[in-house]
Amino acid sequence: MPTALPSHETLLARIQSREARIGIIGLGYVGLPLAITVARAGFSVLGFDIDPGKIVAIDAGKSYIEAVSSEILAEEHRAGRFAATSDFGRLGDCDVIAICVPTPLTRHRDPDMSFVEKTCRDIARTLRPGQLIVLESTTYPGTTDGLVRRTLEAGGLKSGHDFFLGFSPEREDPGNRQFQTSTIPKVVAGDGAEAQALVVAFYGAVVKTVVPVSSTATAEAVKLTENVFRAVNIALVNELKVIYEAMGVDIWEVIDAASSKPFGYMPFYPGPGLGGHCIPIDPFYLTWASRAYELPTRFIELAGEINSAMPRHVVEKLAEALDRRQGKALSRSKVLVIGLAYKKNVPDIRESPSLKLIELIEERGGSASYYDPHVPEIPPTREYGAFKGRPSVAWSEAEIRAFDAVLIATDHDGVDYAALADWSALIVDTRNVFARRGIAADTIIKA
Repeated sequence: MPTALPSHETLLARIQSREARIGIIGLGYVGLPLAITVARAGFSVLGFDIDPGKIVAIDAGKSYIEAVSSEILAEEHRAGRFAATSDFGRLGDCDVIAICVPTPLTRHRDPDMSFVEKTCRDIARTLRPGQLIVLESTTYPGTTDGLVRRTLEAGGLKSGHDFFLGFSPEREDPGNRQFQTSTIPKVVAGDGAEAQALVVAFYGAVVKTVVPVSSTATAEAVKLTENVFRAVNIALVNELKVIYEAMGVDIWEVIDAASSKPFGYMPFYPGPGLGGHCIPIDPFYLTWASRAYELPTRFIELAGEINSAMPRHVVEKLAEALDRRQGKALSRSKVLVIGLAYKKNVPDIRESPSLKLIELIEERGGSASYYDPHVPEIPPTREYGAFKGRPSVAWSEAEIRAFDAVLIATDHDGVDYAALADWSALIVDTRNVFARRGIAADTIIKA
């Protein structure tokens, strides 16, 4: 009688033959693109989410994320390769489970690991021998080998012996049409050699390039390093913007000229603040974790201070421009913010500085509205609940002429900036969008 294969070899064979069933927990900006990519690679995928609206949309073949078209989603759903459920009791049916849930910060900038911890408890209820669990949510080094492993092992099964554990940081970039989930190199790591082989095999079947590293803590540190790099460099140009502005030097011209150097320089650009699910949040996971080693994170904290100060700097410039150009106080002015999303050409408003700008304008007694072709109304947010349901203004000459000033917060390509320049009494441009399009007017001020 033949001897049964060890569980990791059985799972490896199922992954290689595409017989393994894949579970994706969290069908948001990371999970849904991953689920569709895995399904298109030939696997059967079951997505899990606590939001019933997402389940209804998926069952109807409708995507709620621009990175995934409704046509492709419906195709995978009809073919039986992708389905979604809110029944977490079905996690036991999955051979590989990827965790793609939020890891936000608390108001005190400490990691909020409640979503990861709850998800791991859900998995633990149905955890069985031979499963591979992979965390994709951004976190501090040591999470996978600590919190995740500890929670999963609470039922008695052991990582590396009964089930297998790994980490692979997400690298989604909403709105970037040059790269998709399948073409972005994937950093991977497993808890032990067998888990490593399984993680490499799974992602190697899904994406073009896999980058194995020696430990899950290393993989966790890779993601943080990528975003610390961006946060610090954006803070640098934001600080230079303020300094050069006082000197009468245009930071945008400086960056363009410096970019002509073919080595030793990489352009980063200033803005009204940081937004998105990574750069404003992820660096502080490292700041928090470093406290246990009594080591300061000076660059990260300073970068956070500079970037967090940008919305107030912009509103000060706006108030100054209104006073000097129109003789009006901000408290008596109507301001139109162009762009609610945190970056251009996407509907994603997570951590968007535009929300802070609106709040600051209204705190000073001004009236703030917004126009965004990608965000017809403000969805629920944790920090700006009072803004829920506020609609974008209509795009019309009469509507825009009614405002005392226009504030460019996000430079969506779908905006007619030439018309905006004609219709606006005053424009404060934080993205250099008019100069980049060759539109000049005395009413345009850079901030």
